[in-house]
Amino acid sequence: MLEVQGLSAAYGQHPALQDVSLRLGRGEIVVILGANGAGKSTLLKAVSGICEGRVSGSVTVNGHEILGLSPHRIVEEGVALVPEGRGVFGDLTVEENLVLGAYAPRARDEEAGNLERVYGLFPKLRERRRQAVRTMSGGEQQMVAIGRAMMSNPAVLTLDEPSLGLSPLLSKDLFRSLKTVRDTGIGILLVEQNARASLAIADRGYLLENAHIIHEDSAENLATDPAVQAAYLGAGKGGAKGRAGGRATTPSAPKPAAPKPPSGPSPSEIAAQAMRKVQHRAPPKPAPAPQPEPPRPVAPPRPVPQATPKPAQPSAQPQSRPGPHGIDTADLVARAASASARQHGTTTQPAPRRNGAGHQTRPITTTPMPDLASHGDRLRTVLDEIEAAARRARERSGRSGRKP
Repeated sequence: MLEVQGLSAAYGQHPALQDVSLRLGRGEIVVILGANGAGKSTLLKAVSGICEGRVSGSVTVNGHEILGLSPHRIVEEGVALVPEGRGVFGDLTVEENLVLGAYAPRARDEEAGNLERVYGLFPKLRERRRQAVRTMSGGEQQMVAIGRAMMSNPAVLTLDEPSLGLSPLLSKDLFRSLKTVRDTGIGILLVEQNARASLAIADRGYLLENAHIIHEDSAENLATDPAVQAAYLGAGKGGAKGRAGGRATTPSAPKPAAPKPPSGPSPSEIAAQAMRKVQHRAPPKPAPAPQPEPPRPVAPPRPVPQATPKPAQPSAQPQSRPGPHGIDTADLVARAASASARQHGTTTQPAPRRNGAGHQTRPITTTPMPDLASHGDRLRTVLDEIEAAARRARERSGRSGRKP
């Protein structure tokens, strides 16, 4: 039904497929096994007409050459692709996604029948036909992708990593569904990393390595091949000798190289060096004592505003004149001047003198007298107030019969 002969594909100067040949019969599952980068996805894209690189060779379906046709013409010839990652429309419902798969003319007349067939294969899709696909699980979305491809009424169904991202339980249900699809007469070309599960449902298989098909056999024989077990199933030792009969097989998986011992000193030596550095390290310097905070500057007293003195009239020095009750006003003025001098500082003679006996005398401190001439009016007022106070005191004592 599907025949691939001498198919080659390249992206620029990098070949992805070289002279690949395979066949797929009606109602048959054929699995392509290979490592990442071997060219498996490129093979399915070249068959479906969506490979971006240069493609050459021959691909026929029921004797009709399809290589070089546009993708929608290839779907008309009966080839449908389920791409890696599902590629469903998340905002549409399940039924809307399925109906979109029936756009090809060969499927329009049988749209209702194909829809019932899909619902029969995947009963969950019937239950959730009104549900948005983006709200479904990964396994259910994969069912929608396969059902949409089947709505095109294909003769060949190609699937690229259908179990990618699914749990083991969902993967088991998926492969069981693929067997049911195969029973309807559709040929399935399957690319799958889960080699054990895919070989369990497949009829035949091909080994693709470095852009070449290196071996073909039944799925049962591939599952028991030591080289296949070592390379893809994780069991057996395998080897370059391969199976009996001299058929080409994949080489055994290379053993990981033993880890090299780390270069440089060992951890114990590093620890010893660190201890020696700690022992020879100079003792830490004592922390400097905290310096006392400098005293905050005290704001000087605000000067008391004084009235602008009037020009003093030249007058004679006030003489001592006792008051009517024996109060010496001159002495009071002298005392007031002495107190004022103590507030403003004193003056001392610059050098001590010696008396006639040769003894040093104490420095004589003189008190500067205030400038009475400049403050004459104020002093007269003070003297008058003092005399008035003395007069009042004398009058009170006379009335009481006591002497002041």
